[in-house]
Amino acid sequence: MTTAFDPIDLHGVSLGNRIALAPMTRSRAGDGGVPTDLVAEYYAQRASAGLLITEGVQPSVVGQGYPNTPGLHSDEQIAGWRKVTDAVHAKGGRIFAQLMHTGRIGHPVLLPDGLTPVGASPIAAKGQVYTHEGPKDFVTPRELTGAEVRATIADFVTAARNAVDAGFDGVELHGANGYLIHQFLAPGSNQRTDEWGGSPENRIRFAVEVTKAVVAEIGAARTGIRLSPGNTLNDIHEPEPETTYPALVKELDALGIAYVHVMEVGPIRELVSTLREGFGGVFILNPSTEGPTGPDALALVEDGTADIVAFGTLFLANPDLPARLKAGGPFNEPDRATFYGGDAKGYTDYPTL
Repeated sequence: MTTAFDPIDLHGVSLGNRIALAPMTRSRAGDGGVPTDLVAEYYAQRASAGLLITEGVQPSVVGQGYPNTPGLHSDEQIAGWRKVTDAVHAKGGRIFAQLMHTGRIGHPVLLPDGLTPVGASPIAAKGQVYTHEGPKDFVTPRELTGAEVRATIADFVTAARNAVDAGFDGVELHGANGYLIHQFLAPGSNQRTDEWGGSPENRIRFAVEVTKAVVAEIGAARTGIRLSPGNTLNDIHEPEPETTYPALVKELDALGIAYVHVMEVGPIRELVSTLREGFGGVFILNPSTEGPTGPDALALVEDGTADIVAFGTLFLANPDLPARLKAGGPFNEPDRATFYGGDAKGYTDYPTL
């Protein structure tokens, strides 16, 4: 029987186990979105994961939606990430950068030079975003023109190349949680009438074209994508994910990418199984649970539901999580007050066994 502690081949790269660090925003980048030495320490502490997936990294200036998040669009950011990847590789780890364009999720006060958030359609999300000036209502995004859609795809490609130059083993495209790629997928946020909207075939086009372009630049073996079918986070409305996502995964499978990473929200296990059956590469699952994903999720590898299981909050509080899972605990409790922003407290000071 295969277990979560067995190695796995990720499109030619050997991973030591089937436990992944899920991407989690921590908002601790330095000035200019440059990762600091503290960020390098954080990821190196967790290098015993089979695969580390970073927090969301903006591929362009306008792609930033939160304070103090890192980027991959400047030389300084590339140099900062090189410290991170070197630290992880020195401990035998493998690390992918998650490329996250937040689209309409954000606010002009977070952006320079009078920029405003952009989106698939000029439809504001309900809710607020935290800024240095306090909570702000989401604004109506500026709809991307056809030419700007292509330019945004090019931004993802440049960021992917920058990630490889920074020493990452690959990139994960963030197509989940209500950010730009997800905004194109969902009919509630994409009401376009051109080639990028309308039918499911048109709504999946942006996700497919971004993936195809990144594959052409850095190779399929270095490319993964995260999806969250039916997820309502960030005011997403997606009434028929069972129609959209199998069609999307079919296109992704044809590209031969390294993995599909599904964030399961709610009772969609039947759809998750359909997506797994439709994808020939490695299938990563961040399962739907009442609380933080815990030891029970290891059974998902044993029963074949997933090839790799991604752990979020539990890994945040337990830098040596694979060892703790194998030992059956104990587990540190996460300090929610220190999840976003700040210093080493609640970031790199959780004890190991």
